[in-house]
Amino acid sequence: MSVEPLLLTLVFGPLVGATLAGLFGRRLGDLVSMSVTTGLLFLSCGLAWDVFCGFWAGHSRPVTIEILPFINVGDFHSAWSIRLDTLSAVMLIVVTTVSALVHLYSWGYMADDPSKPRFFAYLSLFTFAMLMLVTAADFMQLFFGWEGVGLASYLLIGFWFKKDTASSAAIKAFVVNRVGDFGFALGIMTVFWMFHTIRFAELFPLIAAKQNATWSFIGQDWSALDLAGFLLFIGAMGKSAQFFLHTWLPDAMEGPTPVSALIHAATMVTAGVYMVCLLSPLYEHAPVARAIITVIGAITALFAATVGLAQNDIKRVIAYSTCSQLGYMFFAAGVGAYQAAMFHLFTHAFFKALLFLGAGSVIHGMHHEQDMRKMGAVGKFLPITYAVMVIGTIAITGLGIPIKGMEFGFAGFFSKDTILGAAYVAGEHSPYGYFAFCIGIFAAGLTAYYSWRLIFMTFNGTAKWGPHEDHGHDDAHAHDDHAHDDHAHDDHGHGHGDFKPHESPVVMLIPLFVLAAGAIGAGFLFAPSFVGEHREAFWQGAIFTAKSNEVLEKIESLPSWVGYLPLVVSVLGALVAIYFYLLREGLAKRIADNDGPLHRFLYNKWYFDELYQAVFVNGAKALGDLFWKGGDQKIIDGLGPNGFAWLAGFAGRQLGRIQSGLVYHYAFVMLLGVAGLLSYALWAFTH
Repeated sequence: MSVEPLLLTLVFGPLVGATLAGLFGRRLGDLVSMSVTTGLLFLSCGLAWDVFCGFWAGHSRPVTIEILPFINVGDFHSAWSIRLDTLSAVMLIVVTTVSALVHLYSWGYMADDPSKPRFFAYLSLFTFAMLMLVTAADFMQLFFGWEGVGLASYLLIGFWFKKDTASSAAIKAFVVNRVGDFGFALGIMTVFWMFHTIRFAELFPLIAAKQNATWSFIGQDWSALDLAGFLLFIGAMGKSAQFFLHTWLPDAMEGPTPVSALIHAATMVTAGVYMVCLLSPLYEHAPVARAIITVIGAITALFAATVGLAQNDIKRVIAYSTCSQLGYMFFAAGVGAYQAAMFHLFTHAFFKALLFLGAGSVIHGMHHEQDMRKMGAVGKFLPITYAVMVIGTIAITGLGIPIKGMEFGFAGFFSKDTILGAAYVAGEHSPYGYFAFCIGIFAAGLTAYYSWRLIFMTFNGTAKWGPHEDHGHDDAHAHDDHAHDDHAHDDHGHGHGDFKPHESPVVMLIPLFVLAAGAIGAGFLFAPSFVGEHREAFWQGAIFTAKSNEVLEKIESLPSWVGYLPLVVSVLGALVAIYFYLLREGLAKRIADNDGPLHRFLYNKWYFDELYQAVFVNGAKALGDLFWKGGDQKIIDGLGPNGFAWLAGFAGRQLGRIQSGLVYHYAFVMLLGVAGLLSYALWAFTH
């Protein structure tokens, strides 16, 4: 069978489901809408795995299918196409697998929601936009998919639009992403200005010849490729929640938990990483842009890990974990280990979606409670959820056996250790590599601490959810805009009466089993193909590395301590969490209750929201007031239409005073006029 019908079905199947459920959901009903969208997603998922296995086995070759012309203006040519290579095949299975499982999971999680057709339509629409993004053959379609996932994420985050917090979070995500997208659009313009094409197949062979091209600005010559790479990376910063443009990601947890798993664990937030790896031919010749990517990625990994230490909302902890792991992916790409970045993207999809959906299972079982301070001892009531979340935690913390020739561990062990090894190798030629390596090691210890902290606060210790427990919060947290009240984020509040946690229904547990299997075996199974000895045959040129880029080759010759160090810091982080939350339960709470400056700083997320509110939001409001009240109302309106209207009214009122209605007054005025005219005539005659 031809590959073209399969690819068209794979990509456009979710769009068909979104259209049917979105436009005809009320007529079709909940069951039919959910069945159609979920069935088409599983069909796309099966086709995606078939495509991926073809590349994994070495049977498939890259292909581009042009569907129809899009824009043809002068030198600007864009066609709606499907580009299939190893890179896009990896993204296809990540997107469709997580989306299909989220669709199935939502059958249970959203069972009581009255707007299920709309929710499933939004999920499928998002998936279609993401598929268009990862199969784009030029920048125009890439931008189309880029904006499509932004729109769909806005709809999903604000799905419960009657909640002010959800609507505000959706607007915040949309606005912050527009900031990044402005840089992304400028980057695309720069590429077209340099190469007169936006088609990847035409663009990539031309890049090496432009390595020394410059762009003059403010009297200085700047590397044009570095400029293009930096502007494109700004777009990636917004979409993938990197430092400075990260503030939307935690707030996006206001959406339903399945949305968090789909958008903020495995798909939308990884679009930036995918874009950087796709543009490896450009970044290999843009060293300054790569250095910026390395530094921003490393700082993001550290920043998000520190903030995750002090959060109490179970979904926010995982959200900051996502932000931190994205930092690892970016600094891997920054040091030239694009394959390692994609490998971590791939493994991260399994264990992070598992953690998010596991958190959703906890929230469901705890009657929609999200505050970990109101949990504890939940493990015996939710044994399956407990077990799979422990698997996800082991995977994200990278615990494993690093002995050469005997390496074994869960998914994150292989991908994270490869990234740290690549950063150390890159440090031999650039200080940015050592910077990323040191930050990455430290962040790995923090990751282990807050990940096990989540497990222990939620599933172990003493119960804090019974009818006699004191759920009062200290006043130290009252200033947090996102502090929890006695009702859940998920719009289904509950009182703290006499209830017991309960395990989730089977339809919610099946996706957890599948993702747990991926979190266990994805690293060990696919490491040789992604970053090991078979990587050249697997990638088939989908990722370009210059001859001088040998970071992956040199990982095998690293000192032994480099391989053991990530394991050591992860174990230390876990031991510290055991001490604070199991051996000395309550100690961490007493420290938090003291509300010291460090805890306050981390709890308030480095005060970025407050800083942005003061500088950008209030600054924009003040600037708007200046132009509106000062410029528009006082100057333009005051001197323009309002001024002329006032002048006409004033003149009319003054003239009205002499309209007395008495004939002798009018005769006197006429006499004055005649006298004036005679005087002027005599003056003119004498001169």
